Amino acid sequence: MSSSIDRPDHLIVGSGLAGIAFGALMARTGRRVRVLEAHHHAGGYGHTFEFGKGDRRFRFNAQFHYVWNCGPGRTVDNFLRKLGLAGKVTFEKYDVDGFDRMRMPGYALDVPGDFDELARRLGNLFPRDAGRLADFVDEVRATELELDTLSAGDGLLALLPRIPRLRRALRYRTSTLQDVFDRFALPREAQTLLALQWPDFMLPPCQLSFFAWVMLFAGYVRGAYYPTHHFEHVIDSLVGVIEDAGGEVLLGQQVTGFVVEGRRVVGATTEEVLESGEFTGRRDQHHATTVVCNMDPRRAAEMIGLDRFSRSVRRRLDYAYSPSNFMAYCAVEGIDLREFGFGRSNLFHTENPDLNDAFSAMYDRGDYARPSFAVTVPTLLSDDRSDCPEGTQILELLTVANYERFHALKIANARVYREKKLEIFDAMLDVLERHYVPDLRRHLCFKTTGSPTTNERYCLSPAGNSYGSDMTPRNIGLGRLDDRTSLEGFHFCNASSGFAGFAGTIWTGCRLYERLTGDPVHEGAHLHTGAS
Repeated sequence: MSSSIDRPDHLIVGSGLAGIAFGALMARTGRRVRVLEAHHHAGGYGHTFEFGKGDRRFRFNAQFHYVWNCGPGRTVDNFLRKLGLAGKVTFEKYDVDGFDRMRMPGYALDVPGDFDELARRLGNLFPRDAGRLADFVDEVRATELELDTLSAGDGLLALLPRIPRLRRALRYRTSTLQDVFDRFALPREAQTLLALQWPDFMLPPCQLSFFAWVMLFAGYVRGAYYPTHHFEHVIDSLVGVIEDAGGEVLLGQQVTGFVVEGRRVVGATTEEVLESGEFTGRRDQHHATTVVCNMDPRRAAEMIGLDRFSRSVRRRLDYAYSPSNFMAYCAVEGIDLREFGFGRSNLFHTENPDLNDAFSAMYDRGDYARPSFAVTVPTLLSDDRSDCPEGTQILELLTVANYERFHALKIANARVYREKKLEIFDAMLDVLERHYVPDLRRHLCFKTTGSPTTNERYCLSPAGNSYGSDMTPRNIGLGRLDDRTSLEGFHFCNASSGFAGFAGTIWTGCRLYERLTGDPVHEGAHLHTGAS
């Protein structure tokens, strides 16, 4: 391993979006930054991988599909302006008339970029319940405004003067989305249409934090976006900021431990990993003034020794991981999916109108006979066609999957493991051919699938988790883990110690930068996490 920095100011363990967002901000100020990444692509779940050769190459993002909080004065915009990237990294807006198409047997709702129009459409679908639905939409809008005034680092004393204005933030702090649906007595079909974004959380309404749902749903209503030049360009631009400032992003370097002196973390040890996944035995030790942990906080704490952390931190580290997912990465040829209703929008479909039951069937019982899943066509989200050859389009399908089931299958019987993946893929294709694109299979020119064990292998996510800690009420709110570790010179900077998703992880990196430097990411503007 070649290194141009003897002892960096900041050693960042992992190149997920929170880590490289923090690293880019620090590098921009002249700090010496080194990032250690086990994979051979930077970006964590934001990384892009490729299949094929020559003019038959297909490029897929590992997990991200669409993003939010990219508008003027919002988290992502503030961050890019701070780095001088606002003109280089740009985003395309989804169709404001319907950025998410929610579909279930007998019902259809295109979610617009306007709350009043959303209430009107819901009222047209359910005229007898129009008043309750309008009240619910107003409650979502008001709750989102309250949450947007909060900051994840605020303590109770800082909140006390604002308590009279935070009535909903207090009322719903332990509520699930289902609790609030029930409070407003919404018809089940309306609940299903509103909650069909569940793949964005990997939780059903009866488990999902109402706050988490509000922050994301309202964030997308404000504006759903996709990178103009796909996600690889975003990650490469952030890596470029670090490297142009003299920093380093070292790939194929898996962290095997941390160097601790007394109460201070002073570095990390690594072993080189080949692209094949084989360890070479070549080990290195890296020291730095500050160590920033972008890897899973609990796994890092276990490597250091949980007994070294305070009781409060250990309690916050005791989180459940979010469920994992199943992905199908496909390409179609000889067909234009725009002719079948696809474009600058996503499709969310369920065969089972009870989302709580649909989720349990798939996750708990491995039953995909009536699947609920998401569909996106990245090729149609921007004019940049670099993700696939001319005449083809990328198509991606996403649903939930149980890590324990897949892990056990992979160990016990590789053939049955592959058959299970094919079963889930076929179940979703059956629905697409029946309702949306007849003979879709005939036009597939490429396909590959990813299971929870794929997530674990390529992104080192424990139990293949999709979003770090799960988004239940317990893990969303004031008691949530943040960057503070109780050890000197050591900070968490990860979805589980901040917030998940594209905007959430960028906010997490920005938040740590502000805490350590006192320098606001955008002078005079709130970071607008939409995830407080």
